[in-house]
Amino acid sequence: MDTCSSASKYSDEVENSKNKRKVECMYCNSTILKSHSAQYTNQQYALPLMRQKNATSPEEAETEELDEFWEVDDMFTFENIGVSHTVKNTKFLVCADCETGPVGYHNITSKKSYVALSRVKHV
Repeated sequence: MDTCSSASKYSDEVENSKNKRKVECMYCNSTILKSHSAQYTNQQYALPLMRQKNATSPEEAETEELDEFWEVDDMFTFENIGVSHTVKNTKFLVCADCETGPVGYHNITSKKSYVALSRVKHV
């Protein structure tokens, strides 16, 4: 796995390639991941924007290129997470309590989940 570079604005959140602190929803404070439960990874992914302007279908959704994620190998690692319907071999992750998202995505083929560091808060 990639390690977090000191140039990343999230470098203080990574310890031994894991999430140093608890990960929460930035809107309702629901716990998504306990500390040290997910692996840091740096990979490009176009995640749909949390607020859509004109999309009428999932295929037309406006996206944002993100590259810093917490990788979760097992869905049971999550404290609270909700999933969307399948869109092209992907399920999008949302907060299970307030349903805000997507905060990340689940790859059906690899069975791994990815939570965007920029879409959550660390406490």
